[in-house]
Amino acid sequence: MALPLLVASDHAGFELKERMKKALERLGVPYEDLGPTGAEPVDYPDYARKVAEAVASGQAERGLLVCGSGQGMAMTANRYRGVRAAVAADEETARLSRQHNDANVLTLGARLIDPDRAERVLQAWLDTPFEGGRHARRVGKIEPPAEVM
Repeated sequence: MALPLLVASDHAGFELKERMKKALERLGVPYEDLGPTGAEPVDYPDYARKVAEAVASGQAERGLLVCGSGQGMAMTANRYRGVRAAVAADEETARLSRQHNDANVLTLGARLIDPDRAERVLQAWLDTPFEGGRHARRVGKIEPPAEVM
C-alpha cells in the first residue's frame, strides 16, 4: 500500500479506532487519522464521507471506518463511486471481501466485535490480495451507471 490507510470513526467506534491505530503501528502500516479526536458525540456520515471521498478520488487506496455496528459507515461509504466498503466481524469475511470483492474500505462494529478479534480481522483484510480473474469482471459490474448516481 503506497498511500497511507485512512482511518476514521464516530464516537461509538472511537476507542476501537484508537486500538486499531496501535495495531497498524505494530504492523508497520502507515495511516492517517481523519477523526474524530475524542469520544464526544459526532455524526458517522461526516467521517465516512471523509474516507470515502479520498478513496473515490484516488487520494487513498484503502480506508478503515469504525462505528457502533459498522453498518452506517459502510452504507455511507458505499454511496461513493469506486468505494467498496465491507463490514467484517471475522477473518474469513475480511479475506473474502478482499479476494472476491476487492473491498477497499473495511468497516468494523465496535459494539459487536471483541477488540482482539478486530485486530485479527484487520490483519486478514490487509494481508489478503484481490484475486482478480473472474472476480474482476464481477466487481466491474458493481458500479452503477452514471445516471443512477
